Amino acid sequence: MQPLTNPVKDYAWGSRTDIAALTGRPVPSPGPEAEIWFGTHPAGPSLLAADGRSLADVVGADPLGQLGPATVARHGERLPYLMKLIAVAQPLSLQVHPSAEQAVDGHSRGVYGDPWPKPELVCALTPFDALAGFRSPEQAAMLLSRLNVPALKDVVTLLEAGSLLDALHALLGRRDAIEQAVWAASAVHHPDYDLVVRLARRYPGDPACLAPLLLRRHKLAPGQALFLGAGVLHCYLDGFGVEIMGSSDNVVRAGLTAKPVDVEELLRVTDPDAGPLPVEARDGVYATPSPEFRLRRVAVDGDVRLDGGLPRILLCVEGEVRADALDLRAGDSAFVPAAHPPVTLGGSGLVFSAEPGPAGHPAG
Repeated sequence: MQPLTNPVKDYAWGSRTDIAALTGRPVPSPGPEAEIWFGTHPAGPSLLAADGRSLADVVGADPLGQLGPATVARHGERLPYLMKLIAVAQPLSLQVHPSAEQAVDGHSRGVYGDPWPKPELVCALTPFDALAGFRSPEQAAMLLSRLNVPALKDVVTLLEAGSLLDALHALLGRRDAIEQAVWAASAVHHPDYDLVVRLARRYPGDPACLAPLLLRRHKLAPGQALFLGAGVLHCYLDGFGVEIMGSSDNVVRAGLTAKPVDVEELLRVTDPDAGPLPVEARDGVYATPSPEFRLRRVAVDGDVRLDGGLPRILLCVEGEVRADALDLRAGDSAFVPAAHPPVTLGGSGLVFSAEPGPAGHPAG
């Protein structure tokens, strides 16, 4: 078992308090801290605290010992998951992730950096707010028509006809209607319209500010989780959580960002019928359809045993926990190779364990 040091991502939407407070550093942090990555992805691999070696190099030098024969057989000689701490202080981009087949195809065409899908699950540490999945076309048409903006009438007509993707496409091209739409939204005292105004203050003139009228809103309490498969259009709004995903950084954006957008590709991979899946923990395990990962939430109060044979990353988010002979405080993490015997957790605290998905789900 190896303690890890992990890269902090300073994206502009990140919090200056959440990650710093959890890791025991001064608050506020000097700049935004959006994510900490735990894994082997080349855009930010974890390092072994003992000698600074990349965890990706350690896995590559001994894949069978580090990952185990079962993981290698299903996923190849790579850690199939990436775990993150995600601290959202400002809304993320309106985005979607491709399927396994779309990722392979897009990677071959130079559209995606990774040939792997990016299904993901977020588990809230604090109240967590997100937009994910389309509303019914009828409800979206009603919300949009209430603004009474003539330039959006064709979008409303498409929604009334049930054409969600065509309506989204038309909406994202209506920059000329945004100022009037936001003005109208400011006069309606309702959370959906309030969110439109909030987004417009941060991204003035961006038609994606009207996304809250097309998408469903999800509010998670601490311990609740939401799974997003391929093709689910979404936007995280606020909150702090633990996220686990396929080890991929394939993201297609349509707005609410200063990063490049690709509306045509987003429309190609978005599935209007795909929605998020609320996931309840059973015996601490958040089970999803993803073969790449499984997340386990372990409330430690006395000894708890974790089976061997799987490559795990342990992350302590609360209290003081002992993993065999290794002490973990909030913010500390460790990699447990598959060849390691079962791990005994002791002490008192809260630990998340990332591991590959169970056998029975087809690998991507």
